[in-house]
Amino acid sequence: MSRPACLALATMSLLVISSAHAHAQTLAPSELHLTSAKKDAVRAIAREKSPEQKTKKDVAQAITKDPAPVITKKSVQAIAKESVQAFATEPVRPIEKQSSSKTAQSITHYSYRTPVGKKESVPVITHYYPNQIVYPFAKIDRHIDGKLMQAATIAQERAHAHSRSMCWHYVKEALLASGVIDSRPKSELAKDAAQDLVSNYGFKRLSMSDPFAAPVGSVLVYGANRAAGHVEIRTRDGFVSDFNSKTPSHRPLLGVYAKL
Repeated sequence: MSRPACLALATMSLLVISSAHAHAQTLAPSELHLTSAKKDAVRAIAREKSPEQKTKKDVAQAITKDPAPVITKKSVQAIAKESVQAFATEPVRPIEKQSSSKTAQSITHYSYRTPVGKKESVPVITHYYPNQIVYPFAKIDRHIDGKLMQAATIAQERAHAHSRSMCWHYVKEALLASGVIDSRPKSELAKDAAQDLVSNYGFKRLSMSDPFAAPVGSVLVYGANRAAGHVEIRTRDGFVSDFNSKTPSHRPLLGVYAKL
């Protein structure tokens, strides 16, 4: 090939290449959007998750699909209504009191021994009275023997502050010292004093049953089931035996006796 022909062919080739380059520039975008490509790649990677992540997501969806049963106000009312009905149908049973086999016995006197060794006793206060208690004074009955009032005075002078469990002994001594009786009664128990005085010394039983209504000098005899009983003389402001007392004995009263 001649030199002019080669030159022409080279020129033509350059023109073709330059025209193709220009055509390619016109077709291509001015800027490459690399960020969008990166985002698409990240999305594609995120879509392809590991099996463990898929399992966790499925479990979470399953839990959320089955929510816990919610207790509503209606269900609470229904439960309360059923419980009330069930309670109402059952009969109300009375509370049974526990029966005690042993009957509580009230302690009226407290016994103790003095430093000397003597046995003494004092009454036990079981009730509280906020106001001062005023006991009635005994009346003087002119129909009974006047020596009985003297016996009451003698018994008061010889009495102790507390009982010595010798009531009938001290009453015997007072009656004998006053001259109401001329010999010493032979009965030992205080509850037998009534029969002894009526049978052997001419005493009579008076009609009253209230110890406070007994006249001054009268003899009051009390009974007891398993004890010796008690006997005392009515004074103006109380009762006397081997000790002075403002109140009568708590034992059952057998009777009030006096010599007319």
